[in-house]
Amino acid sequence: MSRFARSPVTAILGPTNTGKTYLAVERMCAHSSGMIGFPLRLLAREVYDRVVAIKGPEEVALITGEEKILPDKARWFLCTAESMPTDREVSFVAIDESQLGATPERGHVFTDRLLRARGREETMILGSESLKPMVRALVPDAEIIGRPRFSTLSYAGAKKLSRLPKRSAIVAFSAEEVYAVAEMLRRLRGGAAVVMGALSPRTRNAQVAMFQAGEVDYLVATDAIGMGLNMDVAHVAFAGLRKFDGRRSRRLTLAEMAQIAGRAGRHQRDGTFGTLGAEEGGISFTPEEIERIENHHFPPLDHLFWRDGTPDLSSLDGLVAALEARPQSPVLRAAPQAVDLAVLKRLAEEGWVRERTIRPAMVSRLWAACGLPDFRKTGAEHHARLVGRIFRYLSERDGHIPVHWFADEIARLDTVQGDVETLSGRIASIRTWAYIAHRADWLADPLHWAERTRAIEEKLSDALHAALTQRFVDRRTTVLMREIGADPGAMPVTIAEDGAVLVDDEPIGRLDGFRFEVAADARHADRKKLLAVAGRRLGKELGRRADALLAADDKAFMLVTEPGAPVRLCWQGAALGVLAGGRTLLQPRFLPDRGLDALDDAARRAIAARVQAWLDVRITQLLRPLARITEASSSPDTPPLLRALLVPLAEGGGALARTAVDAPLAALDKAARYQARRLGMVIGTLDIFHPQLLKPEAMRWRAALIAVRDGKTMPALPVPGAAILGHASVLPDFRTLGRQSLRIDLVERIARAAHEARDGRRPFTPDPSLAVSLGLSADALARLMRLLGFEPKADAWAWRGRVRQREGPPARADGHFAGLADLVTANGR
Repeated sequence: MSRFARSPVTAILGPTNTGKTYLAVERMCAHSSGMIGFPLRLLAREVYDRVVAIKGPEEVALITGEEKILPDKARWFLCTAESMPTDREVSFVAIDESQLGATPERGHVFTDRLLRARGREETMILGSESLKPMVRALVPDAEIIGRPRFSTLSYAGAKKLSRLPKRSAIVAFSAEEVYAVAEMLRRLRGGAAVVMGALSPRTRNAQVAMFQAGEVDYLVATDAIGMGLNMDVAHVAFAGLRKFDGRRSRRLTLAEMAQIAGRAGRHQRDGTFGTLGAEEGGISFTPEEIERIENHHFPPLDHLFWRDGTPDLSSLDGLVAALEARPQSPVLRAAPQAVDLAVLKRLAEEGWVRERTIRPAMVSRLWAACGLPDFRKTGAEHHARLVGRIFRYLSERDGHIPVHWFADEIARLDTVQGDVETLSGRIASIRTWAYIAHRADWLADPLHWAERTRAIEEKLSDALHAALTQRFVDRRTTVLMREIGADPGAMPVTIAEDGAVLVDDEPIGRLDGFRFEVAADARHADRKKLLAVAGRRLGKELGRRADALLAADDKAFMLVTEPGAPVRLCWQGAALGVLAGGRTLLQPRFLPDRGLDALDDAARRAIAARVQAWLDVRITQLLRPLARITEASSSPDTPPLLRALLVPLAEGGGALARTAVDAPLAALDKAARYQARRLGMVIGTLDIFHPQLLKPEAMRWRAALIAVRDGKTMPALPVPGAAILGHASVLPDFRTLGRQSLRIDLVERIARAAHEARDGRRPFTPDPSLAVSLGLSADALARLMRLLGFEPKADAWAWRGRVRQREGPPARADGHFAGLADLVTANGR
C-alpha cells in the first residue's frame, strides 16, 4: 500500500466519543474498497458485524491472527493492525488508535502502519490529540482535523461499591480483581457482566449483551474496554490506578486514564468517572489529572516506537540485524525486544535452525513461525520451544505440520469441563492452534482445521459465558474481598501451620508451598462486604519461603516419580516444578511451577539455580557410572568401534539389549573389551549393563531421566530390590519372559549357570534351584533358555548356539510389524 504515498492523508484526532471510528467506517463504505486496522480483535469483530449489515457477508472480510473470514469477492477488510494485508491494494485505508505507536509492546506495528499503509484514494489516521506532533513530523503532508467530544465527561469522586449508580463499568487491572469485584457485585447488587481482553469475541459479545439488555446493571472489565468498544455506560469507576505492564507495576499514564474514563457517556449523553472505595484513604486522582481528563488536555507525544516493517530476509543474521536496527528519524525510537524477536534470537542459537535457514525462503518461513503470538503468556523461553517444534515441521518433508500431532493437541482442548479459569486457559490455548490453522501453507488442509478450531473456540466460549454467568450472577460468592485498591498492609493476613490463609481470622484459602488456592467456601456468613483476595497480599511470606528454600539442606528436596505423571521436584513436599529434556540424558532442565511466578525475577532465578545444583549433585552421586560411559562415548581417545557401543548404551541409560549392538560388539578387539570392562560394563549373553545402575534409586532416576528426555510421563517402577515381576516390563532393566520379567543381571547369572552345566552340545538338565529361588516359572525359564541358545531335547536341553539378529535398518516403532515384533519378543523366540 505504501506506493500510494501521494494519495490524500487525513489525521482525525480527538478524545474518546468523538465518532472517529464511525466516520472511518462511513468513509470506507463510500469507496469501492477499503481496509481498517484496529488494536483489538474484539473491536475488529464489532465493526465487521456493522459493515456486514451494510454491504453483505459476501463482500466483507475479517482478518485477525486467530480468525479469518475471507470471501472470494471481499472488497472491505476489517483487521487487527498486525494482520493487515499490506500488499493488497484498496481505495481507502484507516489505522485506528494510532497513538498506540508510543506503547512499548506493540507500538512498532502501529508506527509501521502509520508510515506505510496507504489507500489508493484516501488514508485516515485516527487517534488521540496527543499524536499531532508525530503526524506533523512523520506525515508532513497529512491534513490534521480535530474533533470535539460529543458529550461532557466529569469527575464524580469516589463511591463505594454498594452506592455505584446503575449502568456503571468498574475497571480493574488483573483477572483476580475483576473476579473479586464481580462476585462482590453479585452479592450486593444482583450480578455483573465480565469483559476482558483474553475473552473470545463470542464470550465477550454474550456478556455485553446481558449488560446492554439490562439483565445486569454493572459491567466489570479490564482496560480492554478503553479501546473503542461501544457500550451503554454512564459511569466508569476505577478499582485501581496501577497496572502491571509486563515488566513492572506502575501508575496509569494520563492518556490511559482518559482512554478508559472516556467510555462513560455515549454520543450526546454525558458521562462521569471516579474511583471505587471510600473518600479518604483509598485510591484517588490528583486534581491536575482530573482537570486534564475533563478538558481532554494531554501532553503531546514526543516519540513513537519503530521496527523495520520489511526486514532483510536474505539471511538469518541479516534478519536479526534488521529487526534490531535503529531508526533514522529523531522522533522514532527502537522498539523494545518483542516476543517474536526474542524467540527468533533464541532459535538462531540452535545449530539445526541455522542449517535449515540457508535459503531466504526458509528464513521467511522461520520469521513467520516466530510471529505466532504467545496467547498463553508463557514467556519467550517456553514459547520458543513450541515455535521451534512448529518450524521443525515446516522445514522438513512436505513443509506441513503433521495432522496427527495437530489433531491431538486440539483434541485435548475439546472439553467444556472445568471452572472459569480453566476454560479461559483453554480458550487461550485454542487461539494458538486457530492462528496456525489460518496460515495457508502450514497445514495440508487449513480450511478444515480452521473450521475445527473455530468450532472448539465457540464451544469453549459458550461454556465460559455460562460459567461466568453462573459464577457472577446466579451463584454465591467464593472469593472474599474487603476493599479494592486498599493498602496491602491494611488487612492482617496470617498463615496457619497447615497452610491455611486467614484474613481477620477468616479462612479464605490455602498456601501450598508457593501456590495459593482460594477456598471455594471462603465467605463470612454475616459480612456484606467481601474481603480481598489473599494472594495479592502474600509477598512477604513468599519471600520468607524463598529464603528458606535457598538455605535448605539437600535432604529437603525430592524427586517425585508417580506413575503416569510428569517427573516433579518438591521442596518439603511443596511442588517446585517439573523436569524437561535437556542437551543430554544427564542434563535435564528445570521448569518452575506457576506458583513461583508470584516471586520477583531475582528470587526465581536463585531458586532455579539452587534446584539445578541439587539435581547435578544427585545425578553425580547416583549415576556416576553412566556419566563415565557418556564421557567415554564422546571422548576422542575412545576407539571408534567402542564408541559405537557406548553411544547407544549411554542413550539407553546404561542398559541395552545385546542384539541392538551385535555388529560393533563383534568387531571389538581385546583392548577395547578391556577398556569396556574398566568402565564397569557387563557384556552379558543377552544384555549389556552396569551392575551399579540396577540399584533401586539409580534405577528410579534413570527411568525418570529417560521419561523426561522422551517427553513422556513416569513409567511404573518395581518394588525396590525386586528381582522378578509378574508382568511384562517397559524398563530396559528387566527382560520380559511371557508373563514374567526378570532383572537382566539375574538373567546373566542363569546364563552362566547353564553354560557351566552343559558339556558341549550334549543334552543336559540345568539345576532348577536358581530359577526356583527367584520364583521363575517353568514357562518363563523355557523362554529364557531358548533366548540363551538352547533347544529342548525330551526332558533336557541341548546347546544350539544363540541366533544373531540379521543386520539391517531398525524397525520403525510405529510400523505395521511393530506389534508382531513385540509378540515375538514376549514369546522369547
